Amino acid sequence: MGKPRLVVVGNGMAGMRCVEHICDFAPDRYEITVFGNEPHPNYNRIMLSKVLQGGTNVDDITIHDWDWYTERGISLYTGETVLRADPDLQLIYTESGRVEPYDRLIIATGSSAFMPKIPGIHKPGVTAFRNIADCERMMEASRTYKHAAVIGGGLLGLEAARGLLNLGMEVDVIHNASYLMNRQLDASAAEMLKRELTQQGMRFLVEKRTERILGRKRAEGLQFSDGSRLGADLIVLAVGIRPNISVAEASGVRTNRAIVVDDYMQTSADHVYAVGECAEHRGIVYGLVAPLYEQARVLAMHLCGRHTEPYPGSVPYAQLKVSGVEVFSAGLIQGGDCETALQHYDGVKGTYKKVTMKNGRIAGAVLFGDTSEGTELLGYLKRRAPVSVLKAQPAGGNSSLAKTAEAMGDQDMVCNCNSVTKAAIMEAAGLDGAQTVDQIRERTKASGSCGGCKPMVAAILELAKSSDGKKPAPAAAPVPICGCTDMDRAAVRAALYPGSDASVQAAMLRLGWKRPEGCPVCRSAAAYYIGIHRSAGDGGPMIRVSASPVVSPGIPHKEAGRIALELERRSMGWFMPARIRIAVSAGPRDPAGVLVHDLGIGASPAGWELYAGGHMEHPVKPGQLVGVLPDSGDIIDMALGCLVLYRDSAYYREPVWEWLERSGLQRLREKLLDPDERESLLETIDMARSVGINTHPETQSEERTVGI
Repeated sequence: MGKPRLVVVGNGMAGMRCVEHICDFAPDRYEITVFGNEPHPNYNRIMLSKVLQGGTNVDDITIHDWDWYTERGISLYTGETVLRADPDLQLIYTESGRVEPYDRLIIATGSSAFMPKIPGIHKPGVTAFRNIADCERMMEASRTYKHAAVIGGGLLGLEAARGLLNLGMEVDVIHNASYLMNRQLDASAAEMLKRELTQQGMRFLVEKRTERILGRKRAEGLQFSDGSRLGADLIVLAVGIRPNISVAEASGVRTNRAIVVDDYMQTSADHVYAVGECAEHRGIVYGLVAPLYEQARVLAMHLCGRHTEPYPGSVPYAQLKVSGVEVFSAGLIQGGDCETALQHYDGVKGTYKKVTMKNGRIAGAVLFGDTSEGTELLGYLKRRAPVSVLKAQPAGGNSSLAKTAEAMGDQDMVCNCNSVTKAAIMEAAGLDGAQTVDQIRERTKASGSCGGCKPMVAAILELAKSSDGKKPAPAAAPVPICGCTDMDRAAVRAALYPGSDASVQAAMLRLGWKRPEGCPVCRSAAAYYIGIHRSAGDGGPMIRVSASPVVSPGIPHKEAGRIALELERRSMGWFMPARIRIAVSAGPRDPAGVLVHDLGIGASPAGWELYAGGHMEHPVKPGQLVGVLPDSGDIIDMALGCLVLYRDSAYYREPVWEWLERSGLQRLREKLLDPDERESLLETIDMARSVGINTHPETQSEERTVGI
């Protein structure tokens, strides 16, 4: 029996990102066929403005060239339009008469430019700005004509206008709202943007509604609803997009504004999925690259049979790609749903910053002139962080890319489109020797999509170069977990996760173990990783908490005892990489051994201190201070959050002190001192208990056999 057949309708960014992940996760799982109605391989559509602006050609924005498909055994049909699918027979039908069977079908048809019903819209000299053919039409027109009108003052319209200026044309931008980018900016930022673009040569007509396109044989101008007219030789429409749902509609798949999907991108039809701009998730259609890539990853993992959290939706953000202009916008900017938390305007430097809040939490942000804080603010927005995390800045602002890059945590996201962290960029610059932003992009994909993070990537690259001029020492050769396999602990940890395999035996077979039956060492490790969220079973509690009976002056002993009992109750039944010992002390005169236990909690004048990584046997390790909180309830939550992080990222049988040295104290503090991060970690406790009810018998038997 051959491999199952995966057919992808659409050769765009979302569909091909999904295929790329599938080729990475399970390269031999599917026989893949791709249909695209354009004559090109997959290219970066959001970089079309760079092609139009000059200095960039189609090859420069190609993501996957022809060889990429061939090397992976993917059958690619370009210039081929799919008309419909038959979900019952599991067949797709193309315009040329081709009939292709499938076992799984992904509809990734994207969207088209919205073309309003304006009289004269089909005349020669009128074009959208959506694909390579549109760019070619605009460039061809610029060789003959000199006056262009762009209808639409949003992101796409302004990028098109900048490109037309570069082509030597005079450009008027017509917008029906009172200010530019009215969906992403407030009036203040929009006025600054208009002033900057006017200096670049654009002209603007706001609060204008186009009534008809003038001209007999071709476009010659516009007539507006107020009776005024504007002469123009080229009309560019950039007023929005419309999801391409004709294939789904013709196939009987449920649609609304777009193709309705669930949290795993499944449509109403069996074995049929949708991803990207043609998909509607929880009533929302996303038109930006980062959400599309997030959807693609969830779908790829689902199709490969790997455990993945459901797609929860995305926080959309926008960055204008116009030379000489920095604009960032995310979340709620204005209106009754939010209020201003912070606002700063610097007329001398030409910078503007506004952060909004809702119910005390960050709800949105606008940056103009200096977007270096965009990544940090987006992170706050995604976590629904309280406004208290905002750091006050001196008047006039002192933010800079270099300072922001230095202050970022290693795991902070730099390229949201491709999920590239600061640590990944630093490693590419250190171990891999990347010296330019282009080389960083080749190695990590950072700045390879929308390009908005390119300045920050450059700043982190400079930071890496200035780190004493030293490159990290090359990593030691991996040590296999046992003689049954060549995989080390990290590789086994990455390959196995809850639900990844039906049994330990199946996991070893899939991973090509030298000895299919394994040994006690690797069998126990595999059992742990596959059943990480299960109950500890009959082997007794894996987390023991003790509180000293000694009472310290001024500190009620019952509070320390209550903390110990609460920790023991809430961690009951947890399955951990190794047995955990926690000590709770009523104060400095209480000999509970806070500093020599895996976790230690001690009373102090400021409240309660949490220590982690203590070890009383060889090698003796003193616990490291994680944080101090005034409330005993909060310190319990912090300790439980620490246990969750340890459970989900430690190697099997790796002690807490060793895990902490490997993962880093700073990263642990960043997670546990953020109330929202703590809350998110604690939410996994309920999930762990619910999953633990249905424990796989094999994983329990393996653990009882070997013990820990």
